[in-house]
Amino acid sequence: MLSAPRNFFVGGNWKLNGNKQEIGKIINFLTAGNLDPSTEVVCAPPTIYLEYVRQTLPSSVCVAAQNCYKVPKGAFTGETSPAMIKDVGVEWAIIGHSERRNVFGESDELIGAKVGHALEAGLKVIPCIGEKLEEMESGKTEEVVFCQLKAIADNIKPDQWQNVVIAYEPVWAIGTGKTASPAQAQEIHVMLRKWLNDNVSADVAWKTRIIYGGSVTADNCRELARERDIDGFLVGGVSLKPDFVQIVNARQ
Repeated sequence: MLSAPRNFFVGGNWKLNGNKQEIGKIINFLTAGNLDPSTEVVCAPPTIYLEYVRQTLPSSVCVAAQNCYKVPKGAFTGETSPAMIKDVGVEWAIIGHSERRNVFGESDELIGAKVGHALEAGLKVIPCIGEKLEEMESGKTEEVVFCQLKAIADNIKPDQWQNVVIAYEPVWAIGTGKTASPAQAQEIHVMLRKWLNDNVSADVAWKTRIIYGGSVTADNCRELARERDIDGFLVGGVSLKPDFVQIVNARQ
């Protein structure tokens, strides 16, 4: 069977980390790192540094916001709109990360609305889904991730899927040192792709990249990357370190 036409994708979510000096070091190792040219690389700095990072990183590395709101402007203190993100030259946004869901209480409905507005505004999006430890242990992984994915898919028009990369991040594996085994991650990715096939279209299921996040390291990335339905990674803390280059190059 032919391989799917999905370019490998690696995102680095810097979260609430970095200052200009530290960001300079990250940019240095990304610039010198001989990144695999067949991998699409996206870095997500804190909002205040978006424009600085976009101006400083090589053009071959894209930049993402870590969040955005569901309207272009208005009385929403502390929020950032897709229009503002685009205005500083940034092309991507991470939406619905588990920390937005579980620390800041964002609902499936709100995340779906954010995805829909960001796409309408011309951003590409990395919507995140994933189950918590207690949900996994009680056998509710499928129920949880399908509900999250439906709320997202309901807000995506057929011609917008090319601008969507889905990130599956089991919450129990984020920053804990625990990682889903390659077989576990592959099983969930197959399940998500089947959901897209059955509820959106076979074409969307075939072409949409589904990436994995959850304690991905330079040591385990190559084994994970060998799985057929794992199309890349969304990386947290390791994206601040030179080991990130090895993760970008996991398919080499």
